[in-house]
Amino acid sequence: MGVLRSTQSLEAEVEEMRAALLLHGGAGFGARRSGGAAAKRVARPEEAAGAEARTVCVTGGTSFVGFAVVDRLLRHGYNVRLALETQEDLDKLREMEMFGENGRDGVWTVMANVMDPVSLHEAFDGCVGVFHTSSLVDPGGISGYTKHMARLEAKAAELVVEACVRTESVRKCVFTSSLLACVWRQNYTRDRRFPTTIDENCWSDESLCYDNKLWFSLGKTMAEKAAWRAARGTDLKLVTMCPALVTGPGFRRRNPTPSIAYLKGAHTMLAEGLLATANVERVAEAHVRVYEEMNGTAGGRYICYDHVVRRPEEFAELQLQLGLRAPAGRAPPTSGPDDRAARFELCNRKLTALMSARRRCTYDAYLPEPYE
Repeated sequence: MGVLRSTQSLEAEVEEMRAALLLHGGAGFGARRSGGAAAKRVARPEEAAGAEARTVCVTGGTSFVGFAVVDRLLRHGYNVRLALETQEDLDKLREMEMFGENGRDGVWTVMANVMDPVSLHEAFDGCVGVFHTSSLVDPGGISGYTKHMARLEAKAAELVVEACVRTESVRKCVFTSSLLACVWRQNYTRDRRFPTTIDENCWSDESLCYDNKLWFSLGKTMAEKAAWRAARGTDLKLVTMCPALVTGPGFRRRNPTPSIAYLKGAHTMLAEGLLATANVERVAEAHVRVYEEMNGTAGGRYICYDHVVRRPEEFAELQLQLGLRAPAGRAPPTSGPDDRAARFELCNRKLTALMSARRRCTYDAYLPEPYE
């Protein structure tokens, strides 16, 4: 489910990925191709048991979020198997010129299609955990996420989790969903004295998303529900991470399609206090920390965001970063005594409590990324 990009865009993305690897480790990915079968690595007998216990598979590992998750896993000492879906993804890694003896130990690749159960099983075999960060995006490179794509994403989620269940070695799965799977709910009366809390117990209303053509939100909601259905009644431990709009250095180039699709309906989210952002590094850290706590108390859904966008100026800056412009004659809503923003309040206390031992996931200060 890759995105078709221009050569210039691909080159820019490769350069940013190379820079990130040099910054965080001084080396890159070691790759191994297997023509569709799971890649295998020879380990000494005394290392095998420990290596297997620390081996995980990441789908969509060359995406904005997936790449950050892979990098964070490496910092935590995991062996990572990158499940790549397209030749373009493999070419991107090849162009980084960081393979072989000088490559970073602990990462290798395998080709796997999220719509192909056999290739998924082969990719996951030998891994104890799976991070499903892959998602369906508009192949045209713009925000044309459609109703059909929403259905495909739900089917892919079902197949991925079913493959986890069928793969004997896999015990845990962290599924990347979206805050959009929580926030689109039917209207409440305006005379409520206190705002309605939106947390992990809230689900977006599929009929509302359908009626308003919020296909990206619908896809995320349907996909996460499909994942939970597929895991129900099995031994697989599943956790879903629901990040807000993911930002970070270079996100305009690295993550334009999901970002633009995310912002459909943004004026309504802004007015109701539901438009939030999350830095990609903190999203990645949350993925790994939740995974590590799944043998203990971690479970269910987790909302992750850094900041709630409340001012029109912040929203305008966000649009500028993505190269968007507000529709002519339509200004973002402003605050007022009867403003609807107070009707809802986002809450990620569940994740904050889990992260508090090392780092808080919620920050009050919004730091706009520089326009590039």
